[in-house]
Amino acid sequence: MGTMVMRLPLVAGLKPLADKRLLAGIGLLTLYSYAIEFIGVETGFPYGNFSYGIDLGPMLFGKIPLGLPIFFIPLVLNSYILALLLFPEKTRKLFYRVPLVIGLVLLIDLILDPAAVAINFWNYGGGTYYGVPVSNYLGWILSATVAVTVLNFSFNHEKLRSRIEECSFILDDMVSFVFLWGITNLYFQNSIPVLLSGFLVYGLIKTDRFNLAGEEKFSQFWNSLKA
Repeated sequence: MGTMVMRLPLVAGLKPLADKRLLAGIGLLTLYSYAIEFIGVETGFPYGNFSYGIDLGPMLFGKIPLGLPIFFIPLVLNSYILALLLFPEKTRKLFYRVPLVIGLVLLIDLILDPAAVAINFWNYGGGTYYGVPVSNYLGWILSATVAVTVLNFSFNHEKLRSRIEECSFILDDMVSFVFLWGITNLYFQNSIPVLLSGFLVYGLIKTDRFNLAGEEKFSQFWNSLKA
């Protein structure tokens, strides 16, 4: 339920674009997320051998979370939107858009997985990157490629760009993500994921999608002191 609440700004931001094509794409990714996770738990492909340390809500077949699409799809959507904001001209071309979004998805997982392993959401039995094996990230590249390709054909990109420009809160879910998992990594002294969280914060600031409550009042107060 907490994750669903975090996703609400993204849902509200994209709701005006929810035509049949986009809904079909989201439906396809929902089926994909269940299928690839079930295969992963059963066979170790493509993420490497892993298991859930706790039940993340109701579990399908006692193996994978029912809420899995709520965890996976928004991460790709947030990466997609951030890429369009950070690289507005390059992402007009499919040749640049797909690898840029995949790179951001991978960056997000480099932050998420070490923290999730540290609090025993899931585990791999060891790995070179804070208990996470390289195979996990190769698997995420595969899944991100599938997801980005589906989204690429699900969006009307001109409408998406217009919506992103007019909706200032559309990436608030990513802001919540960065603070939640960035602070978790900080608590467990996972220095590289903390540094990567800083890069995401910088990207959000650069795109003017992040500010502190009371920032305007603070600026007025600071200017009055200087005067």
